[in-house]
Amino acid sequence: MWLFWRKGPSGFSSSSTAEEVTQGINGTGLTAIVTGASSGIGTETSRVLAMRGVHVIMGVRNMSAGKEVKNAISKEIPAAKIDAMELDLSSMASVRKFASEYTSSGLPLNLLINNAGIMATPFMLSKDNIELQFATNHIGHFLLTNLLLETMKKTARKTKKEGRIVNVSSEAHRFPYREGIRFDKINDQAGYSSVKAYGQSKLANVLHANELARRLKEDGAEITANSLHPGVITSNLYRHNSFVEGLTNTLGKFLFKNVQQGAATTCYVALHPQVEGKSGEYFSDSNVAKASGQAMNVELAKKLWDFSMNLVK
Repeated sequence: MWLFWRKGPSGFSSSSTAEEVTQGINGTGLTAIVTGASSGIGTETSRVLAMRGVHVIMGVRNMSAGKEVKNAISKEIPAAKIDAMELDLSSMASVRKFASEYTSSGLPLNLLINNAGIMATPFMLSKDNIELQFATNHIGHFLLTNLLLETMKKTARKTKKEGRIVNVSSEAHRFPYREGIRFDKINDQAGYSSVKAYGQSKLANVLHANELARRLKEDGAEITANSLHPGVITSNLYRHNSFVEGLTNTLGKFLFKNVQQGAATTCYVALHPQVEGKSGEYFSDSNVAKASGQAMNVELAKKLWDFSMNLVK
């Protein structure tokens, strides 16, 4: 891990862990939803937020795996407030059901962590007939955020605490299709590239956060929206590419982050006082970073917003 020692302006670096970046922070009284919480950095994010006193609701596709994670966290942290709810981001019906049940529960919502993701899958369509990576990584989170926004606004007004929306993107956002978002060819199987389609979905995560930040500011809402790169992590994201998975398993401990380090930037953006008031930013290694030119394109962000709204209607 000698490659990851240099600290940025925040005082943290690539080698900082989620526990380290939240040291001394009291999240008691906050409620968070973490999507994709049954494995990888989603699990570690949930564990560390719970450790800091946050009431965590894990949005999980596999409820038995979610319950195992919930029980493991509760065993390690007896005081943890943690629950699991079923959520399949590739299905709009599942997203609507989750949001409806959450809203009906009367629970507040301070933090929404859009973490779930799939990577470099073969060409497939979602249950709503949208290319699977775009559907899961972007559209599901776009819809979920929209459906929970009113709850977040109410919580922010009532508690006088800033709400935070965190989109877990990737440096892969720099490597989408040439045009960035293929609005006219989202489902084009002939021109499909699993890697570029992943880049497209991760670019969408940054554009979504930026346009959301602009709209929230315009609305006067006490909610921020940011995106981040968690780092290259040894996780099960690479399961659809045997060569990359093999390389990860072999070289991972020398070149890549572990899960504890991978969850650090998410936890930093979600909880750290240094991030208060910052919105529409892109973070990497628990520091503000520079996103790609396409990711900062305001017109592209607006176009994606309108395109996404039409898809979820």
